Amino acid sequence: MDTEEFSLPRSLAANERLHALIPGGAHTYAKGDDQYPEDLAPVISHGRGAHVWDVDGNRYIEYGSGLRSVSLGHAHPRVIEAVRRELDRGSNFVRPSIVEVEAAERFLATVPTAEMVKFTKNGSDATTAAVRLARAATGRPRVAICGDHPFFSTDDWFIGTTPMSAGIPAATTDLTVAFPYGDLAATEELLTRYRDEVACLILEPASHTEPPPGYLAGLRKLADRHGCVLIFDEMITGLRWSEAGAQGLYGVVPDLSTFGKALGNGFAVSALAGRRELMERGGLRHSGDRVFLLSTTHGAETHSLAAAMAVQTTYAEEGITARLHALGDRLAAGVREAAAGMGVGDHVVVRGRASNLVFATLDENGQPSQEYRTLFLRRLLAGGVLAPSFVVSSALDDADIDRTVDVVAQACAVYRKALDAADPTPWLGGRPVKPVFRRLA
Repeated sequence: MDTEEFSLPRSLAANERLHALIPGGAHTYAKGDDQYPEDLAPVISHGRGAHVWDVDGNRYIEYGSGLRSVSLGHAHPRVIEAVRRELDRGSNFVRPSIVEVEAAERFLATVPTAEMVKFTKNGSDATTAAVRLARAATGRPRVAICGDHPFFSTDDWFIGTTPMSAGIPAATTDLTVAFPYGDLAATEELLTRYRDEVACLILEPASHTEPPPGYLAGLRKLADRHGCVLIFDEMITGLRWSEAGAQGLYGVVPDLSTFGKALGNGFAVSALAGRRELMERGGLRHSGDRVFLLSTTHGAETHSLAAAMAVQTTYAEEGITARLHALGDRLAAGVREAAAGMGVGDHVVVRGRASNLVFATLDENGQPSQEYRTLFLRRLLAGGVLAPSFVVSSALDDADIDRTVDVVAQACAVYRKALDAADPTPWLGGRPVKPVFRRLA
C-alpha cells in the first residue's frame, strides 16, 4: 500500500470525538494521537492474538500491545476462560473473596523472593505505596529515583520531576532526587550527601541495557549500608525477564518490588510485593503506627485476579518467557539485516532485551530524530504494522515476523532517500510525532 494513498477517515473522525470528550483524546498519554504521524493514528475496533483491526477495517500486526501489558496476545483463550468463570460469580463483595488468597498464593509461588503481596489496579498505586511504606519504615523524607528510567508513577513525587510538572508544589518535587543507572559511585555520593534522609532507592532493575556485572548486588549493599529500602519497579521486567521478574533472573532480592503490565494480559491488576517485616506495616498484626498501604474498592476484582493466575500458569506451563525471547531474537536479526541492506543500519537501531525491544531513529548526524521516527512509523502503518516499539507478544508467529521485516525494509528504503536529501520533511505528511513528556501541548 502506498503511504500517500493510505488514509484513516473513520479513525480521524473518531479521534475528533475522543478529543471533544476526553482530555488528550486517550486515557494514557503514550497512546495519544500526537505519538503517531498526523492523521494516521488508528482507533482500534478489536484485536485477536497478535493482530488488531481499526475502525477503518485495516488489520495490523501489533507490537507493544497495551503498552507491553498484553504479552500473550489479545483474547488469549486460557485467560478469557478463567475470567469468564468468575464473571457469573460476582466481582466485588463486602469481604475478601477466596480468590484473593488463591491469587496471592499463586503470585508468591511464582515470585518466591517475596513474602507478602497486595494487589491493586495500576502500577502507579503500587509504586507510590512502596514509596510511602519506605518513608514510614525509615522515617526519612527523600525518594531517590533512577534518573535514566522514564516513568515510575502518576503521583506527585515522580511527575513533579518531569516537564509536565504543572500543579505540583516545588516542596514535593524537592524531596525527590535522582541517581544514574549503573553508577554505584555516584549513587553512594548521593546517599552520603543526603545522609540519613533517603528513604528508598527505586529503579527498574534492567531496561534497554543489561545491568553491569555486580551492579544490582552493589545497590543491595549500598541500601543496606545506608539504611534505605531497595525497590525494584518490575512493571516491565516482571514475567518478560523471567517468571519471577528480573530479581529472579539476576538473583538480587529487593526489599519491595512492584509488578503489573504482563501480569493481567490486559486486565487491570498490579501488585506490591516484598519482605514480610515491611509489608506487615500496612496490615493489622503489628504494634507500630499504621501505614495506609493500599486500599482500593476495585483492587481485588475477582476476574482480574483470575486473569493474573491464568497468566502465571500459562507462562510456567508453556514456556512463554523463552518464546518471547526467541521471537524477539528473530525480529531483531531481521530488522537489523533489512536496515543494513538499505544502507540505514546506523540510523534504524534496535535496542533492548529480546523480549522488550525498542527502536531508535537517528538522523544524518546520528542524533535521535522525531522527524525520522515519523517517517518510519508512517511507512510501517501503511504496510500494516502498528509498532510504537518492537516489543513482542507470544501470539506472533514466524510469518508475522517475516512480514514485519519486509515492511521495515520498505520503510528503510524511504529512510535512505530522506537521509540522502538530508531532509525528511517531504515524507512526513504533516507535523512530527512528539515526546510524551513536554511542558506545552
